[in-house]
Formats: sequence, C-alpha cells, structure tokens
Amino acid sequence: METITLIINDAPYGNERPWNALRLAGALIATKQRVNIFLLGDAVAIAKKGQKTPAGYYNLAQMLKDLIGSGANVRACGTCLNSRGIEGNELVEGVFVGKMLDLARWAEESAKVLAI
Repeated sequence: METITLIINDAPYGNERPWNALRLAGALIATKQRVNIFLLGDAVAIAKKGQKTPAGYYNLAQMLKDLIGSGANVRACGTCLNSRGIEGNELVEGVFVGKMLDLARWAEESAKVLAI
C-alpha cells in the first residue's frame, strides 16, 4: 500500500479544487491507498468545524471528517491558522495543527505528492 500526500491551498468555497481534492482523497482510500492531507493557506478553513452550508451543497468539513474516519491523516498549517485567527480547538476532530517539517516528512515518505 502506497502513501499519497495531497497539499490543498485554496479556500474551501471559492472554487471546486478543494472539493475535488477531497473527492480524490476518498477515491484513493477506496483503492487502498494511505492518504495524508496537508492544508495550507486559505485551505485551513476547510477544517473549521461548525460550517453551515446551504441544503444540497457540499460541506467540506463533513467530507474531511468522513475521510479521517476512513483513515486519512490531516494536518492544517499552524502558521496559516494563526494568521487567520483560527485556534486548534476550532478544528474538526482528528485534524492536527501541523508544521512544514511534518509536510516535509510526509513528502519524503510518500510515493506521490500532489499539490491541488
């Protein structure tokens, strides 16, 4: 089983890239890949709990929770969180505050790294 690391940079609802990245993560898990997800920049808001999206609209925090429940490892950049005023206790359960060193280690250990 290979490990694939996804780096997500975009804000949760500005375009469909974060949604598609999480969909890809789910498909990779379904094909028995280990998945790491590192949230950078505005993407850290994906992990903010308490998101209230309109009925019928995808909720990225819920998607992230489902992925964590399926075995994905998720880190949100601590520097990026701090600059946006988001505290670690505001994150979806199972998302950890990460550092660039964590991402560097994941990149070294992964068969593939995809920046989305």
